[in-house]
Amino acid sequence: MSLGLRRWARRLLARMNGTDILPEGFSGTLGADEQVLAVAHGDAGSLVATSTGLWVPEGGTTRRVGWHLLSRASWNDGVLTVIESEEFGTAGSAVLLRDQAPRRFVLSSPGRVPEVVHARVTGSIKSSHHRELPGGGAWFVQRKIPGQDGIVLQVRADRGTDEVVLADYAAEIADQLRRVRDSARE
Repeated sequence: MSLGLRRWARRLLARMNGTDILPEGFSGTLGADEQVLAVAHGDAGSLVATSTGLWVPEGGTTRRVGWHLLSRASWNDGVLTVIESEEFGTAGSAVLLRDQAPRRFVLSSPGRVPEVVHARVTGSIKSSHHRELPGGGAWFVQRKIPGQDGIVLQVRADRGTDEVVLADYAAEIADQLRRVRDSARE
């Protein structure tokens, strides 16, 4: 079978299974159960949306950002802008997050990536609530992490929020949520 025919057959099989195939030169390593959902091509390289996250080009390699760590994403005029959050600590069972600078990807061939990113980011959020706190406020977001059971409470502070007050309050909220879940199981 010729190389062109093999590529065509792989693409057809992937489409029939509701997945896509990895672009040539992809440098990441997919997890055992990770499925490719969509691929986009742009000026910085390829983006690959999978069942567990968004693979982004970075310094000649590719890195996966879990859906639960994408705090925002937008698609406008051929540009996908994503804001990734980094975990910087915990408060009880709550995970404290800090937003990184927005990353812009100019996509010449977006495929289904913008719609998959939107669906996966919003689909991972089970609830969200903003609370005013000294110096600012914070978002309290309950999210599902792909491949894990249960829901995690993430807390993302606004700029200027007192981090000591935030950590104390986040730990209290996490404890209240745990008690509610425990009483629901009884």
